[in-house]
Amino acid sequence: MQKGQQTKAAIVEAALGLATQIGLEGLSIGVLAEVTQMSKSGVFAHFGSREEMQISVVREYFSRFEQEVFYPALHADRGLPRVQALFGNWMKRVAVEIQSGCIFISGAVEFDDRPGPVRDALAFSVQTWLSALYRAVVLAKQCGHLRSDADEQQMAFEIHGLILALHYEARFLKNPGSIERANQGFSNILARYAVTPVTLN
Repeated sequence: MQKGQQTKAAIVEAALGLATQIGLEGLSIGVLAEVTQMSKSGVFAHFGSREEMQISVVREYFSRFEQEVFYPALHADRGLPRVQALFGNWMKRVAVEIQSGCIFISGAVEFDDRPGPVRDALAFSVQTWLSALYRAVVLAKQCGHLRSDADEQQMAFEIHGLILALHYEARFLKNPGSIERANQGFSNILARYAVTPVTLN
C-alpha cells in the first residue's frame, strides 16, 4: 500500500479498537487524532467527515467477519456440514467478542432509529451475513439434510437468535455456561430440522 493508504488503514484499525469499547457514536475525529497522535486535520483528510470514518469502520469490521466466519466455512461440504461450520466459526468469534464487544450489536442499539448512511452500512452488513446463513440452510435442505417440511427462514432466524442471546447472557449478564447453552441450543435446532440426528463437532 501507498503511504496514504497505510495511514488510513492505521487510523481505521485504531477506530475499530475504540468502537468495540465505546461504540461507533463515541468515535470522533478529535478522539482518533489523539489516539493516533495525528492532527485533527490529518485524520479528517483521510475521510472527509466523521460519518465516513464510522462507515469505514463498519466495512472493515464486516470484512474481518467474512474472513473469520464466512469464507472458511466454504471449505466445508455443502449442506449441514457448512451450516455447522458457519455456526462454529461464528461461535469462535463471539467467544472473543464477549470480551471486546460486537459493533453489529452495539451499532444496532445506537442507530436502530436513526436513518442515514451509517445505519445503512450496518444494516447492509448484517443483512448480507444473514442472507449467506439463510442460503446455507436452503442448500442443506436441497441436499436432503433437512426434513422436507423444514422452514429454512425459521431455522436461520433461530440460529441468529442464539447468537444474540449469547451476547446478552455472556457479555451483559455475565452468566456462566452461556456458550455451552448456545451450543446446546444449536444441537436442539439440528435435532428438530435434520433428517437424521447430527452430532455437533
